[in-house]
Amino acid sequence: MPTGYETADGTFDVESKTVYINADHLKESPDYEKAFYLFHELRHSSQYLCPEQLSSAVNRSIQYVIMYDGTCYKIVNGTSYECKLEGGEEYFANIYLGQPYEVDANKFAYEQVKKIFGDSDGLRKLYEFWMPSKPVSDDVYDFVYALIDERIKIKD
Repeated sequence: MPTGYETADGTFDVESKTVYINADHLKESPDYEKAFYLFHELRHSSQYLCPEQLSSAVNRSIQYVIMYDGTCYKIVNGTSYECKLEGGEEYFANIYLGQPYEVDANKFAYEQVKKIFGDSDGLRKLYEFWMPSKPVSDDVYDFVYALIDERIKIKD
């Protein structure tokens, strides 16, 4: 796993175009869970590498990373710009989970794993864990993305 992602289940590195799955972290997990994270990260790879196949909401959202603590990043021409927004962890966790690119990756992973392992309580609970507890409207994302844009003030 890349530095900073040692406790993550997986990640996709855009620069190296590499999917990482944390085998040590997941070694005791059921196979459906390992497959879920693999398909989730594979979907992220297709979001970055084949954006023309995805919705405008997914394409817009993939520029923005919103962490649970309000730390945010915007990726512009391969460069990541950081800012910090004010708010509670519950708010930002829901924003993170509701990001269109995350919802898309989770739905994709769930559907693919279901085809291989069948539907189960464990798989449904895993999927539900990674979905937002409350729906997040496009207006909220418009507001948050505008705040991030304002805070990072990219010079052209």
